[in-house]
Amino acid sequence: MTQEARVSTVVESLTKAPRNIAFPQKDGRPQLISEIFGQNVFSFKQMASRLPKPVYSTFLKQLRGNETIDKTTADAIAHAVKVWAMERGATHFTHWFQPQTDSTAEKHDSFLTLKSSFEKGFEEVECLDSLSGSQLLQSEPDASSFPSGGMRSTFEARGYTIWDTKSPMFLQEGPHGTSILYVPSVFISYNGQALDEKTVLLRSSEVLAKNALDVLDLIFDPENDVHVNQVHTSLGTEQEYFLIDRALYTLRPDLKITGRTLIGGLPPRHQQLEDHYFGKIPSRVLAAMSECEYELYKLGVPCKTRHNEVAPAQFELAPIYEEAMIAVDHNLLTMDVLHRVAHRHKLKVLFHEKPFKGVNGSGKHCNWSLTTDNGINLLEPTAKPEENYRFLLFLLATLKALEDHGDLLRAGIASASNDHRLGAHEAPPGIISAFLGDHLTEVLNAIEEDRPLKTFGAPEMQSVRVGGTVLDLKVATLPNIARDLTDRNRTSPFAFTGNKFEFRAVGSKQSVSFPVTLLNSAVASSLQEVAEALRKQKGDKQYATKEDQLAVIKQFIKITKNVRFEGDNYSDAWVKEAEKRGLPNIVNSYDAFTRLREPRNAEMLSRVGVFTNEELESRYHILMEKYAKDVRIEAQTLLTMVVQLIMPATFSYRKDLAQSASLLKDVEAGCEPELKVLKELTPILIDLQKAVATLETEIAATDDITDDIGALCKKSQATLLPAMEAVRSYADQLEGIVGDKYWPLPKYTELFLNI
Repeated sequence: MTQEARVSTVVESLTKAPRNIAFPQKDGRPQLISEIFGQNVFSFKQMASRLPKPVYSTFLKQLRGNETIDKTTADAIAHAVKVWAMERGATHFTHWFQPQTDSTAEKHDSFLTLKSSFEKGFEEVECLDSLSGSQLLQSEPDASSFPSGGMRSTFEARGYTIWDTKSPMFLQEGPHGTSILYVPSVFISYNGQALDEKTVLLRSSEVLAKNALDVLDLIFDPENDVHVNQVHTSLGTEQEYFLIDRALYTLRPDLKITGRTLIGGLPPRHQQLEDHYFGKIPSRVLAAMSECEYELYKLGVPCKTRHNEVAPAQFELAPIYEEAMIAVDHNLLTMDVLHRVAHRHKLKVLFHEKPFKGVNGSGKHCNWSLTTDNGINLLEPTAKPEENYRFLLFLLATLKALEDHGDLLRAGIASASNDHRLGAHEAPPGIISAFLGDHLTEVLNAIEEDRPLKTFGAPEMQSVRVGGTVLDLKVATLPNIARDLTDRNRTSPFAFTGNKFEFRAVGSKQSVSFPVTLLNSAVASSLQEVAEALRKQKGDKQYATKEDQLAVIKQFIKITKNVRFEGDNYSDAWVKEAEKRGLPNIVNSYDAFTRLREPRNAEMLSRVGVFTNEELESRYHILMEKYAKDVRIEAQTLLTMVVQLIMPATFSYRKDLAQSASLLKDVEAGCEPELKVLKELTPILIDLQKAVATLETEIAATDDITDDIGALCKKSQATLLPAMEAVRSYADQLEGIVGDKYWPLPKYTELFLNI
């Protein structure tokens, strides 16, 4: 890699024109989103139109858990989806699943089948296109080649992918005008243990729904309430990401190998003027965004919002809420499509939580709520939340989950990459607390203290006591607007935002399955406690009366006060206050991962039926091992870059400075400026060499830890990260001194602005 390559690449990146695609037309106009949406999805509507009514009816019964799919039904569905897919150019199908790698996996099989027949003693082979019910229902990838945390040995290779019947099948466009049929699946071992992210998510959603229905049944008033048959977790996943020029990306080994820059100093202007957020979207980025949305609409992904984020070259895509299982599938599809479309536009998408030091990192804000089959959001406070006891019961159950298992939720968002983001000024800290806002806090306080509600704001601006106010903008041509129930708190890891909780601490590159699974499980457990308290209050009555519900609400208000915090989560005062309240402040991944083994957490996850002890132990080992490997890869990458790129560049600069100083001295022209730079440069280079030697020693020290993955993770965190930071500090100092024409790596200035 040379400085000439860097310069030519920068120049090339500035001349790239946006890629244009032909947006589909209808009647001489671009097609509406509603006309494109879901056209590559084998939806229930498609299934109903292509299957005999008895077969489709049997399938719906299976979806409700009333019976399992028989061979006749499976074969009929397989044939119908094969015909539908082949009509759209499909040649292959794949079971699409989510191993514990924060990504997806797939193995393609063609529809090709050979059928033999014998005529006059000779075998005749006929070629057919087919998909059987058994092929649709399950497949067999190599289970030993995916993370299993010791549950599967190399010689125990068999594992199964099984069609997740609640997730619609879909088509992805392949090469040369062909397509591939994707079958969303779970991934289990030969003995039935969950090896993936989706199996445990489905379990947690089911147990949460069951326990939510239990609470609803206990408070069901047949004269005034509508009966609820189903409850599902609703999830909206905001995806933040960076986009940089792909040619410049190829010149950064750290970005290619680790996803983040291990060297690099901030330019004079980055995000401090706060002008990038919601700013004008660059042309190349807008072209890529539009094409990505087009691809996602065809896949039934409900993209809603796109905008510039806070940091330079940072952006966000947000969808409409869906059932959690579908939302997770769609988020993983979104990441995949963003990756592929960015390449078409000569861009590179970065999902790492902190690809650039000194500017905001990226998160994946998970907007979580509970919804019934008749469209009721159980976390909707309505205009008078103080009278909406159903809402208060589910609100307090969620707070109780945080009170009891906040450390478990912290474990769910821990990773080597997210550690660089959490606690900085764009992400919440490691203390899990909930923000409710002044109005809801007042509601809970008033109920606990048995007093009337206070009012907020000037009397003339109050349209209701609690539930929002009207804002008069004092401009005749502007309408008055309704102010929301509560403000937003961007420092809170778990903030109530109107009718849902926003779990802001999830990392941008991780699958949301695991953190949402842990959240679902904790809330399911707390709903069991709420149900038990309601049963005690109800006694022999038909249902828990308003008085019974209020007694339980008061009980849970008192025991969840510690986890509520309305202030600045970044402040030192909150750290001290949280310690007084007994809330854990978990600042690193190693400490977070150990909470998976905490008896209180392990017992809960086992009791609600989401993880077996073996599966939880496996998860602990996988997370610890991945952390250690991630940090080690970063350390070795940094070492290579410094030794092979940064030091040689600095040596060349020193050599030229020394030769220049010598020549100037010979002609008595004065060489003090060159000597001054040399004297400034040399001590830093010496310190860098010492820091490199220390890093080499620490990397070698981790080689000696082979039988204790927890110790390896702790050692990597405690020694490799500080050693890497020392190396980086000296390398970044050199970047500010060494002549620009010598520096081999694209700098932040070029990475940020060349799109």
